[in-house]
Amino acid sequence: MQPSSVALGAAGEARAARHLIERGFRILARNLRSGGVEIDVIAARGGLVVFAEVKTRRSHRAGLPEEAVDARKQRRLVAGAAAWLREHPGVAQRIRFDVIVCEGEPGALRVRHLEAAFDANQGY
Repeated sequence: MQPSSVALGAAGEARAARHLIERGFRILARNLRSGGVEIDVIAARGGLVVFAEVKTRRSHRAGLPEEAVDARKQRRLVAGAAAWLREHPGVAQRIRFDVIVCEGEPGALRVRHLEAAFDANQGY
């Protein structure tokens, strides 16, 4: 990754975390490795725990950002979430997998929050 891509990704993850906080979520972890998988953001509200994959892009030249969360990536996120949940029993009554898309430049990122972007059981 180019340094500008690293900065853009970090800005996107920070913006996604702020977005969740603005919606009443508490951030439990960011950039966490669990079960050998990096999870961008884990957030909770009530008994709901959200595992969020953040995709940050300047443009759609390579397609829509959410398209990068393909079946392989979904399986990895589900595995990472399962490992995290084993390490934190009783935290979640329900879980959800979201994709948060941040588009633009670091100082002016637009957010699209795709709630329940995929189901842990779909396509497997």
